[in-house]
Amino acid sequence: MKNIHRVLSSLLLGAAVAASLPAQAQISSPSSDSGSSAWYAPGSTYIGFNAGRSNFRQGCGTGVFNCGDKDNAYSLYGGGMFSNNFGLELGYVDMGSIDRGGGTTKAYGINMSLVGKVPLSPTWGLFGKVGTTYGRTSVTSTPGSGIPSGDEDGFGLSLGAGVSYDFTDRWSAVLQWERHDFKFSGSGRDNVNATTLGLKYRF
Repeated sequence: MKNIHRVLSSLLLGAAVAASLPAQAQISSPSSDSGSSAWYAPGSTYIGFNAGRSNFRQGCGTGVFNCGDKDNAYSLYGGGMFSNNFGLELGYVDMGSIDRGGGTTKAYGINMSLVGKVPLSPTWGLFGKVGTTYGRTSVTSTPGSGIPSGDEDGFGLSLGAGVSYDFTDRWSAVLQWERHDFKFSGSGRDNVNATTLGLKYRF
């Protein structure tokens, strides 16, 4: 499973870098845009990496076994702005793995989101996201735990919001909350949330 994660992450990074090359000629210099930060300039592209903590909302079954609900989470993403305030973003999200029912519960997937951004100052900005995540989950458990085992996949709604700070012309710090809707074996669909901190690099 870890090898799959590494391959997907590498492919996403390569795609984001490749997509940025033809757009570089369209991006004006940050110093020439007196009206707003160049981060919001139409045609700009970026890649980013975030890491933090996830929060699963799954039940504990019979309660005999350990039941966690939090783990490390990360996302790798790339995107581009097609107007001053709107853009499109593609990313890989890994919500980690929790101990539950004598086994583990994992969730990860590929996300595509429409991004809306509002500058608060030349360096600070707010953003929101809405989109879909093609998620995969894997649940293992011990018989008698009351938790069904199995793998599931499918599309679900994703939401996100956060704040960014441009500390150089090309680098930004990002604090983000996100929610992804996953399908779990035997229990239908449920949300997994994550709060993460990361960096973005603009081309």
